[in-house]
Amino acid sequence: MPEAPKNTHKPTTDYNLELKNKKILQFIEDVTSNADEVQKKVLEEILSRNAHVEYLQTHGLNGRTDRETFKTIMPVITYEDIQPYVDRIANGDTSPILSSHPISEFLTRFILVLAKWMVSVSSSLQLWDIRW
Repeated sequence: MPEAPKNTHKPTTDYNLELKNKKILQFIEDVTSNADEVQKKVLEEILSRNAHVEYLQTHGLNGRTDRETFKTIMPVITYEDIQPYVDRIANGDTSPILSSHPISEFLTRFILVLAKWMVSVSSSLQLWDIRW
């Protein structure tokens, strides 16, 4: 009869994994328990980084970064509303249209027959980087 594999994990490795898992669970607990506060901070960070982009200026945000002004001034939009801006970026316009950071890549999302471009900037990965 075959033997079960022997446990080759070192106790320190298991401890480190357990500690890392606890930190991950604590992070999830923190961001879900304080979701409103986390969302406020994320919005403030996005607005402060992009305060002077064309799209926000067009709507009259004029560098303001507070949540209430944003909610009052900025409309709820669809992809079609920003498609002209995305098309300009896709065609090589490097001015700060939607982001103050250079666009690092485009992803394509197909819905039925129509393709939709999604822009990504290198700092967006850093913004969501979880450091343990």
